Amino acid sequence: MKNYFISLITLVVFGSFSFGQDLSPYIKVGKSTGSIESVASEVKNALKTNGFEILGTYNPSGKSTLKVIAFTNYALKSKAVKVSDRGALAAVLKVGLEKKDGQVYISYTNPDYLLRAYLMENFETYKTTFVKFSKDLKTALSGLGDDFTPFGGTVKAEKLKKYHYKIMMPYFTDPVALQEYDSFETGVTKIQNNLSARKGNTKLVYKLIYPDKKVAVFGVGLNSKQEGEAHFLPKIGEAHVAALPYEIILQGNKATMLHGKYRIALHWPDLTMGTFMKIMSTPGDIEDALEAVCE
Repeated sequence: MKNYFISLITLVVFGSFSFGQDLSPYIKVGKSTGSIESVASEVKNALKTNGFEILGTYNPSGKSTLKVIAFTNYALKSKAVKVSDRGALAAVLKVGLEKKDGQVYISYTNPDYLLRAYLMENFETYKTTFVKFSKDLKTALSGLGDDFTPFGGTVKAEKLKKYHYKIMMPYFTDPVALQEYDSFETGVTKIQNNLSARKGNTKLVYKLIYPDKKVAVFGVGLNSKQEGEAHFLPKIGEAHVAALPYEIILQGNKATMLHGKYRIALHWPDLTMGTFMKIMSTPGDIEDALEAVCE
């Protein structure tokens, strides 16, 4: 009985992975009066000291007031890739930094929210690993703030595994096909070369490659001022900067992406239809950019 209560307290303190509750896509850590680069350095050091692996960083929209740090750890990336339906997308989480009014606001993607959505019914299989990941992440970032409150809209926990924005809108299981190659190795080479050449006005932010599994995830910055992040992010909310960058996933010889109408809604679940209409062209614009990367 004593061990039961200790476990219960641990879940309450470090974030419970429970059904029947409203979950938000982001967690606030706190704010700092330091520069965005100095805060980013603190975040990276805190993550690395606590066993996390930094995969890449960049400034979304090309703005010096925004910063994203993509990271993972061994336990998360080794479990996520076991889920055959693009589970590796769940292997990478992000810290987002937004500077406004002289302060840097620190947040991160909520593992409980994102992993439920991306791993669907497989979430429960590896739940113990994910609870520990969440606990360790909070411990790592606790030196940068003590807020740790959720924000960014809410979705019922049990609805995340079959999340969609509205009726007739796409699900996680409705990906966009980008390209098919002769082999996995050919696909990795082609995508990396095109990203190096900035095809589609893009930027490689990170890559996570599992050669033995023939799975690769590429985090791609969308640099077009007319059609990329600079166009859509200010309209839907820069506080959600940890939603970025967008991803290409290569499994075997097939490259796909999550449908924009699914992925954007998942990361901005409180968007009104009116706001969504302001970025009506964005899902197609993202698809065009990532198709150029894969061609």
